[in-house]
Amino acid sequence: MTWSFSLGSIAGTVIRIHVTFFLLLVWIWFMHYQIGGAAAAWEGVAFVLAIFACVVLHEFGHALAARRFGIKTPDITLLPIGGLARLERMPEEPGQEFIIAIAGPLVNVIIAGLIFIALGGTAGIEQMMQVENPRADFLVRLAGVNVFLVLFNMIPAFPMDGGRVLRAALATRMSWPRATQIAANIGQGLAFLFGFLGLLYNPLLIFIAIFVYLAAAAEAQNAQIRDISNSVLTGDVMVTEFAALDRSATIGDAIERLLATTQNEFPIVDADGRMEGLLTRNDMIAALRETGPDSPVVTAMRTGLPTIHRRQSLTEGFRLMQSTGAPAVAVLDSEGRLAGLLTHETIGEMMMVRSAMPGGFRFSRLRRPAR
Repeated sequence: MTWSFSLGSIAGTVIRIHVTFFLLLVWIWFMHYQIGGAAAAWEGVAFVLAIFACVVLHEFGHALAARRFGIKTPDITLLPIGGLARLERMPEEPGQEFIIAIAGPLVNVIIAGLIFIALGGTAGIEQMMQVENPRADFLVRLAGVNVFLVLFNMIPAFPMDGGRVLRAALATRMSWPRATQIAANIGQGLAFLFGFLGLLYNPLLIFIAIFVYLAAAAEAQNAQIRDISNSVLTGDVMVTEFAALDRSATIGDAIERLLATTQNEFPIVDADGRMEGLLTRNDMIAALRETGPDSPVVTAMRTGLPTIHRRQSLTEGFRLMQSTGAPAVAVLDSEGRLAGLLTHETIGEMMMVRSAMPGGFRFSRLRRPAR
């Protein structure tokens, strides 16, 4: 995720924090300072940090459950509205998704229970509901937040855990794409409700509503791609007509190709047609500013680009693109030469073509055979 940086790694999972998180801390400090001065302000910041420590544990609950099924979690990103654990791939069975989704809220249940026990069982519901009151007991408020996190995350809407639990339950009786679409529709309906309530009571709900609506739409689209890609080869969707650059090319040469074509990514190939790297539009603009047009493209190209054979399923290509965050996946022929590029744009175009020609549609009939 852009505008985020790493805080370190735990068990192979990178903890990242979004820069907007600091805006939240500043706002909390200012609001508490107005109520009780500097002491209250710093206690408010400490309380928010404690909340997000619970959020990190919540996300690691998902990560540990996913690891049980062989699914890695590359990173966890902290946002002002919560945390986001990025799984290497989606679980393949409804039962797996149910366990992974429910693991996070269960962590918050355990945290709230431990705090309740530590307080000797004296914390009441009314006390725990005073989350916004800086004069209330720190641990009691923290227990209340964890109870709220459980209730909020179990709302049946993407990207909350309740949306995934709902999809897992529906998927036991219908297809995965259909279950996803129903869960996404419910989530978008709740987003409109959040937005309406935000206009009447709390503007923060409007921001949450936008986030929920977009996340539900993205989840539905990903499910459609996953369903279609199981029956499509990467070679049927890849870009085959593209401009490539050789090792001797300069940034100036790349800029000329950029202006002459509609490409944003340019593969760097050797004399045998084997890919050595990828030069994106942003890479060449940055190199143009720093080293000038005469610098070689090999100094600015990206290496280690994921590769896939053109006869492999598009499912694998899509997984590679998601797990690595690469701008493109290099599609190779049987001799290891570059045959095409798989990009987000080509996948999006595939979805548009599919929606225009439903039923019995085969991509290989519309494209010439990949070389």
